[in-house]
Amino acid sequence: MGRRYDCRPMPKVELARHLYAFFPQLEGQEISVEADTAAGVVQAMEKIAPGFSFYICDERGSLRTHVNIFIEQDMVADRKELTDKVKPDSRVYILQALSGG
Repeated sequence: MGRRYDCRPMPKVELARHLYAFFPQLEGQEISVEADTAAGVVQAMEKIAPGFSFYICDERGSLRTHVNIFIEQDMVADRKELTDKVKPDSRVYILQALSGG
């Protein structure tokens, strides 16, 4: 019996370049996840790259201060529970702010 592939669109995740230093296994990959909220995207990324969710979220599951998630061009409004909706054809951008002098 052959494998069945689901061809439904899934949200695509793009990361700021700096995050690849911590998760090199993700570099150069097209990342699509099955999720309908920003929290679902983070949970799916955790399965792909263990440690990812704790890197961008604190122990309560809220986004860390230096991290932003954009769904298309809109920054997530709910930084505590990440309930912002993600559509199947959405692009999700996860960015970590850098500072220094």
